[in-house]
Amino acid sequence: MTGYDPHLRTPSGKPRARAFGIPFDGAPGTFNAITDVSGVSVGYATLISGDGPLRIGTGPVRTGVTAILPRPLGELATPVFAGVFSQNGNGELTGSHIIEETGAFNLPVTITNTHSCGVARDGTLRWMSQVLPAALDSGWGPPVAAETYDGFLNDINGHHLSFEHVEVALDAAAGGAIEEGSVGGGTGMISFGFKAGSGTASRVVAWQGSRYTVGVFVQANFGKRRNFTLRGLRAGLDLAEPAIREGTPHTEKGSIIALVATDAPFLPHQMKRLARRVPLGIGMTGGFGYHSSGDIFLAFSTANPEAALAPSGRIARADFIPDVDIDPFFDAVVQGVEEAILNALVANEDMTGRDGNFVPALPKAWLQAKFPKG
Repeated sequence: MTGYDPHLRTPSGKPRARAFGIPFDGAPGTFNAITDVSGVSVGYATLISGDGPLRIGTGPVRTGVTAILPRPLGELATPVFAGVFSQNGNGELTGSHIIEETGAFNLPVTITNTHSCGVARDGTLRWMSQVLPAALDSGWGPPVAAETYDGFLNDINGHHLSFEHVEVALDAAAGGAIEEGSVGGGTGMISFGFKAGSGTASRVVAWQGSRYTVGVFVQANFGKRRNFTLRGLRAGLDLAEPAIREGTPHTEKGSIIALVATDAPFLPHQMKRLARRVPLGIGMTGGFGYHSSGDIFLAFSTANPEAALAPSGRIARADFIPDVDIDPFFDAVVQGVEEAILNALVANEDMTGRDGNFVPALPKAWLQAKFPKG
């Protein structure tokens, strides 16, 4: 579209946080998205159908799946160095044990609702066996699949996500500007009593004459309204309305999954260090890691593909930025996570789901009043 600025709007025209003049720290990449990391792509399958009372197996349906490819399609068998960190383990991220053991993973990452995590995992294997069968020559694969709970709006026990939907998301994965809000796995998600879901951001870090990118993607489904904080403004008490309307009780089952991607050369222990900084960005928005929240984070680097594929019988070598120089990358993670969460909230609309359960969007008029652009 003419004059389109990906920092201000999503491809479909939904506003992002910067459209309201909200100030952020750090320098974003070209699209201010995880896809600013070269080779990383994102695809969605979004399922929205039906209204009225819940009929398990029929609907209403408010769910989906997100696919994130850490490398281009032909390179998905090449591992990426990675680290995982669980701030609060009330959730699931498959493949985490082998990442802890070996400091790497391959194949795409999927994020969906809690009761479809297995479908997303297995659907990834089915897709890989079709598009890149050589990647499974060893006879097995441990894909990464993660989840958050969307049962307040969605017929979560109806198991509406299929292998075909997973394949749609994987086939749709692309670089550049991406959609945010109620799309993909984020379709039925809620944060701070507002409609949330999928959000992304990126930061550029300069080091020794080179420019590296840190990209973040979140599936945001966490937080109590009273704690909501926007760039240091304790906004929760100011936003008692509009309120959630409950046709059925809204039990606390919130979570957040975050992926951090970078093209900076780091080793697995350093990727775990980046993952450990994700909660600091969440805390800046008012997320406190409550008991029912599955706060699980994965960080990976696309650098050093030769080392990740090192053959048997000879010394493998990998480049890495020394730990003493890692602080600017910590900054980038915290900044990116905060903005990605706010983008998930801003690029959204009201949603009504099962049993008339209603979740409002973060009010745009309130944002305009708090951050006048002059």
